[in-house]
Amino acid sequence: MKVMGRLFDIQEAQQVSDTFRKRMFVLEYAENPQYVEYVSFELIQDRCDLLDSFQTGQDVEVSFNLRGRKWINPEGVTKYFNSLQAWRIEAAAPATHSASNKEDISPNNTAAPTNEEDDLPF
Repeated sequence: MKVMGRLFDIQEAQQVSDTFRKRMFVLEYAENPQYVEYVSFELIQDRCDLLDSFQTGQDVEVSFNLRGRKWINPEGVTKYFNSLQAWRIEAAAPATHSASNKEDISPNNTAAPTNEEDDLPF
């Protein structure tokens, strides 16, 4: 899966055990600009270093896997956990907005039919 957004928070890597480390970061995701989402991702092991060349505020594309786990607590209650494990982070390509390359598709741009035999009723 992939998602594009702006890096909102980058945390330091944590050495969880002698053989395991992880690093968290938050992506500001605005599919609808009125309702911005803050999505937390994790990097594990050697992938923790992927964030070293990025800064908060930078637009990126994140490739990730959705992970889910089941856990039964000591009282016998089953809990479920989800995580988004990032495995690639790339700088987002800048959007090019060139008026000369785009057609005018505004609703007011209605061309009259050039063929006079076209007498459709609508």
